[in-house]
Amino acid sequence: MLNRRQFIGATAAALAAPAVGTSQAFGQDWPNRAVRIVVPFAPAGSTDITARLLANRLSEVWGQPVVVENKPGAGGNVAADLVAKSEPDGYTIFIVGPGQATNKFLYPSLTYDPVADFQPVTLLLTQPNMMCVPNNSPAKSVQEFIAHCKANPGKVTYASSGNGTTLHLSAELFKKLAGVEMQHIPYRGSGPLMNDLIPGRVDVVFDNAPSISSHVKGGAVRALGVTTLKRIAIAPELPTIDESGVKGFNVFSWFAFFVPVKTPKDVAARINADTVAALKHDSVRPRLLELGAEPVGSTADDLAKHLKSEMDKWGPVIAEARIKLDN
Repeated sequence: MLNRRQFIGATAAALAAPAVGTSQAFGQDWPNRAVRIVVPFAPAGSTDITARLLANRLSEVWGQPVVVENKPGAGGNVAADLVAKSEPDGYTIFIVGPGQATNKFLYPSLTYDPVADFQPVTLLLTQPNMMCVPNNSPAKSVQEFIAHCKANPGKVTYASSGNGTTLHLSAELFKKLAGVEMQHIPYRGSGPLMNDLIPGRVDVVFDNAPSISSHVKGGAVRALGVTTLKRIAIAPELPTIDESGVKGFNVFSWFAFFVPVKTPKDVAARINADTVAALKHDSVRPRLLELGAEPVGSTADDLAKHLKSEMDKWGPVIAEARIKLDN
């Protein structure tokens, strides 16, 4: 885990690194050609949908094409390496989520530094997970589920959409804070996972709200709690796991914009201002809310602090659970 001095030093270097070129070279002339937003996953997922919503609006604002470029592979590392080594001219933007905080701890080595090689721009949104069980589960609340785990030590299983995902890490944090044991069953995505959760072949999942809320509303599975500290608009009746007795439990997916570290500060500031405005626009905000996301639009400094807090949270969880992925 990064200590405070190392992180602040690296972040300060990222924010203060001399820009390639000058304000005169960019400034009001930017953008004068197409801008690309690099997505670290395949099309049609939440990251891709968010990128395309923002790309459409930013293209209108900037008067230039904003192209979404999908570069999946290695849990986001392929895209991160590409952006880190891209020309720092403002024409390459990276949309990324928790992997920017966790991959340092999950993989034996990275070809980029998630702090020193990137300049924070803005935290775009947060997105909760839901704790859900099959309808045949004996648990009708978080506390009943904890009791079920303790009555059946080592026999309860949790599903995830893959090793190192927020679904996986959410369950590991739950195990730690609730003092229970569960066995991990990883799947290749949410589709296969749901095929086993609905009939009760696995016992619980901490899935992204946009992915599982339709199954909850349709009665296919039972929701026990939401992973954030506050209740969510799309399911206000659902208690938080924290208020259900697992104090300190606070997990959410998130997306943010980063650019290569030496991108001129005035250009990064322009991207920040226009993106924050786009998140409030009628063509973007309502759609994000429909997906169960909470638009944010932060300062660059606040995003740097957020990344630090996510690293501090997940580093120990990953180490304790001995989660390791191959490059």
